[in-house]
Amino acid sequence: MKTLILLTFALSALLANSQTYPSFGSEIDVTLIGFEAFDAMEPFISADGNYLFFNNLNDGVNTKLYYASKVNDSTFNYIDELSGPNQLEAPQLDAVADMDSINNFYWTSTRDYPAELNNLFHGTFDEGVITDIGRVHGDFNMGIPGWLLMDHGISWDGALLYFNNARFDGDNCLGPCETNMGIAQKVNDSTFNVIPDSDLILETITDNDYNYYAPCISIDNLELYYTRYLNDAITSGTMFEICVAVRDTPTATFSEPFVLFSEPISDLIEAPTLTADKQVIYYHRKIPGSHKIVMRYRDNPVNIVISAERGAFTIYPNPAKGQLNIRTDLNYQDIKLSVVTLFGETISTVSNKTEIDINTLARGTYFLKCEIDGEAKLEKFIKVE
Repeated sequence: MKTLILLTFALSALLANSQTYPSFGSEIDVTLIGFEAFDAMEPFISADGNYLFFNNLNDGVNTKLYYASKVNDSTFNYIDELSGPNQLEAPQLDAVADMDSINNFYWTSTRDYPAELNNLFHGTFDEGVITDIGRVHGDFNMGIPGWLLMDHGISWDGALLYFNNARFDGDNCLGPCETNMGIAQKVNDSTFNVIPDSDLILETITDNDYNYYAPCISIDNLELYYTRYLNDAITSGTMFEICVAVRDTPTATFSEPFVLFSEPISDLIEAPTLTADKQVIYYHRKIPGSHKIVMRYRDNPVNIVISAERGAFTIYPNPAKGQLNIRTDLNYQDIKLSVVTLFGETISTVSNKTEIDINTLARGTYFLKCEIDGEAKLEKFIKVE
């Protein structure tokens, strides 16, 4: 089976270096214009990069979800609370925004807990409004009082949920007493079930010496970012680490984790989120009396989409429903179009045509691979029903 690396990178240099850990430059403060009154925590950047989601102080008393629109990588215009997911009365906790590439939105909520133990919710995002809200069910939920679905990271195509359960006991632990992490596959909009190889894939990450949480998976499913700290009693010397683990293919076991950044609890750093092009990482940092969102640029940039001047083309419409077309100004002898999934599987191919039928595709995100006289380029497109 062709791997996603071969199909989306198609560059031998990238393949050879795919086990190289990413590195990032100096920290840059993120400015939220119009949002200065209180904490900004647990950021999430949308797949198109246009929106930054976050919550205020995660105290479970009056914790809500907010969003801002992009001005540039380090500047966003604060808009408002998200409409739909936030509970109306305290005590409340609605936090940890997450969204796939077609705006299926996820968040953690303590509403009706412990009467209802499944505390991950889903809905559909559209310009600040979350509709079609419901609980997410599945065997990844612990179903045990004291355990919560604390954090989560949805894959770019929405097919996989990297979940993080945590046990809380305020009488004996500051923060979670213990955590676990796993991978669940989407059954439908409201159900995910744990995949058979979840433990094997994450075996280097689920280290009993640590509490680990806040997973974020890269667009190509090759880099997993998360936060961890030693599971001893939290003291002034406890170090919080943002880590990354990498792999060569989207189904392989992750490497040993690499610590990207580390800070004591006084300067707490948590909750990494990555842009779709993998060039920018965001997370939050503790500052005196509050928390703020910060960012860093990647030192060793990678190209997710092949750029080949000879193979330049435009696809339209996008999103598309029944047929996808390409436009190119190049003179060519031979052209081939292929629809490729995010996992690297070629679904259909046509030769010497500038359109391809996508009627039978399920709703979701795909690549169109265009080969013009032997040179290839990939472009993302969204299939709508």
